[in-house]
Amino acid sequence: MTLMSLSSTPSHTLKPYETHREVEIERVRMLFLGAHQPFKRESSQAKVSLFGSEVLVRMTLASVCGSDLHTYEGRRSSYLPSVLGHEGVGVVEAVGPEGDESMVGKRVTWTLTDTCGCCSACTDWDIPQKCESLFKYGHAELEGGSGLNGCFASHIVLREGTKIVELPEKLPDSYAVPANCALATMVAVVEEIPASVEKVLIQGGGLLGIYGVALLKARGVNQVVVTDPVPERLELAKEFGAEVLDANEMSGLEPQIFDAIIEVAGVSSVVPDGLRVLRPGGVYVFAGMVHEQTELDVLGVDIVKGCFKIIGVHNYGARHLEKAVQFLSEHQNDFPYDKLVSPALPLSKLDDAFALTLERKWHRVAVQPD
Repeated sequence: MTLMSLSSTPSHTLKPYETHREVEIERVRMLFLGAHQPFKRESSQAKVSLFGSEVLVRMTLASVCGSDLHTYEGRRSSYLPSVLGHEGVGVVEAVGPEGDESMVGKRVTWTLTDTCGCCSACTDWDIPQKCESLFKYGHAELEGGSGLNGCFASHIVLREGTKIVELPEKLPDSYAVPANCALATMVAVVEEIPASVEKVLIQGGGLLGIYGVALLKARGVNQVVVTDPVPERLELAKEFGAEVLDANEMSGLEPQIFDAIIEVAGVSSVVPDGLRVLRPGGVYVFAGMVHEQTELDVLGVDIVKGCFKIIGVHNYGARHLEKAVQFLSEHQNDFPYDKLVSPALPLSKLDDAFALTLERKWHRVAVQPD
C-alpha cells in the first residue's frame, strides 16, 4: 500500500481556538509516581477536548523503551505524576474540528515529539527534534494539554505539530511499535553514513544496533560488525546479517579498518577503541550516549590528524519516521522482527512489564490496554 502522512501542516501548539470538539471516553492511565514506585491505575469517564486538528488515538500496543526505564530507575528526571511511554501504535478515534475526518479508523504511529514548524530548528537547520517549543510524549505534565500525553494509557491525544503515519494493513503492531523511536532514530543515524562505505562497525547490540544492521544490510553495505559484551545480543545480531565480536575483544582488531562507526552502546568507554579502528577520513556517529555520565577520554590530536568526521544524532525528524515505516513495509519478511518485542502484557500489569524489561530477555516489552 502507499504510505500516507496524515498530520496537518504544523502550527504552534499554543494557537488559541474558539471552538473545539468534545469526545467522551473511558479513560485509563497508568500513573508514574516516582522512581521504583508501583504504577497507579486510574480509570474514569472523561471528556476529551480536541482543538484544531488534534487527533484522539485509541492505543492498541505500546512498548517500554530504554528511556522509560531510565525514568523508572531515577536516572532521568520526570514530572510527577505523569504518564510515561512514547513508543506506540493505535487507531484514530476522533479528530478536532479542523482535522481530517478521513483519518478516523486509520491504524497509525506518530513522531515522539510535537514541533512548532516555524522556528529555526524546524525550518532552517533540519533538526525539528530541537524545536524551540518541543513537546515530548511520555515526558510531560499529567494535566498538560489533554492529560493524555503518554502511551501507557487507553488513549493518547496527538497535537497539531505531530507527524502521523498510517501503518500498512499487513504490518503487525508488534513489528511497528518501536518504529517511532528506535527505528526512526536509526534511519536518521544511517542517513549520516556515506553511500560509498563498505565496512561499518556498530558498537552496541541493543535494539538500535539491531535496526542499524538491518538498515545497512538492506542498503547493500558489504560488512557490518556488531560489538557487545552480551552473547545473546550477538547471536541475534547474526540473525539480522551482522558479523559479531565480543566487546571485550576489541583490542585484537587491526587499526584503521572501518569506513564508519556507529556508537549505540550508551557508554563513552567504547570511543577510544572506535577511534583506533576507524580509517583516516572516516565517519563516527554518536547516538547512544544520551545521559550525563559520558565524559570522553580521547585526545583531540587523534581526531584532527585522523581527519575524522564526528556526528551526533539525537532523536529524528518527521521524514525519518516515514522512511522507517516504509522500510518495515518493504522488508517485513527479510528480518526476524518477531524476536525483538515480547508477547503483550495487559496494561494493568505495567509493573510486571518493567520488571521483565529489567531482565533484558527482550529488546522491547509490549503492553496493551485491557
